[in-house]
Amino acid sequence: MTASTTVPVSVLIPAKNEEENLPACLTSLERADEIFVVDSQSSDRSVEIAESRGAQVVQFDFNGRWPKKKNWSLDNLPFRNDWVLIVDCDERITPELWDEIAEVIERGDQDGYYLNRRVFFLGQWIRHGGKYPDWNLRLFRHAKGRYENLNTEEIRNTGDNEVHEHVVVEGGVGYLKHDMLHEDFRDLFHWLERHNRYSNWEARVYYNLLTGMGDDGTIGANLFGDSVQRKRFLKKIWVRLPFKPTLRFILFYFIRLGFLDGQAGYIYGRLLSQYEYQIGVKLYELKHGGRLNISQPESIQAPLASQLAGSADVKG
Repeated sequence: MTASTTVPVSVLIPAKNEEENLPACLTSLERADEIFVVDSQSSDRSVEIAESRGAQVVQFDFNGRWPKKKNWSLDNLPFRNDWVLIVDCDERITPELWDEIAEVIERGDQDGYYLNRRVFFLGQWIRHGGKYPDWNLRLFRHAKGRYENLNTEEIRNTGDNEVHEHVVVEGGVGYLKHDMLHEDFRDLFHWLERHNRYSNWEARVYYNLLTGMGDDGTIGANLFGDSVQRKRFLKKIWVRLPFKPTLRFILFYFIRLGFLDGQAGYIYGRLLSQYEYQIGVKLYELKHGGRLNISQPESIQAPLASQLAGSADVKG
């Protein structure tokens, strides 16, 4: 990699036990000017792999409350670039997308950009079923963007990282033409494990929508807004429908043509139906007085300066 190919962007990668995904992810990010891997005390080789590829590793200690990992990183990491690109360990940035990122940063006429993801499952691109396009606002001026708070932080076992929350940017946003790739190299055990945690989070989001909790601090719901705001508007209708597990399979597999993705599409559709059922029973638990593992306030997150004081906490 030569200096002329380096793109003036700081990459933020949230990580925990991602030794199987990190090598391909980091290889795809070689054009970035700097890379931060924000790790949550991984017990595998994630830190070793990140350091060997030249990434700066910062340890994050979650206090069980807000902020979670990405917002904390945006508030505390010493980025040397105006632009930040957020990439999960199971995502890849293609050469064509890098060229486009370099072009829009140089142009500088927007404050953020949505990236479209191609989701791969069982080695196959899930092109149908509503999984594509899949827009995520991942590239933005770091001083102007933060993840929304959907008031779910008191629910335990949802992880320490913003997953389904979206970035709210102060300023104009655009859409990039080239796709990023999303492919988890881990097995289905990890998919099921993640979605068990995600269903805790989703149950609380459903509960908040049903009880009329406000949209303050979120991207908002708007039928005539961008693609994410339209999805949020439709979700307010969705949470009130009966038979959602069955409806989700029908919607994915038949109405949105998930059957065109073959066996991988069928399995993915069945798993989404199961996921919807998990959300439903956890929502039932919430509505009928169940705790759903509601946590108690804990200590405040230590500032980055405290981490920098200890050689074991920040590695570069």
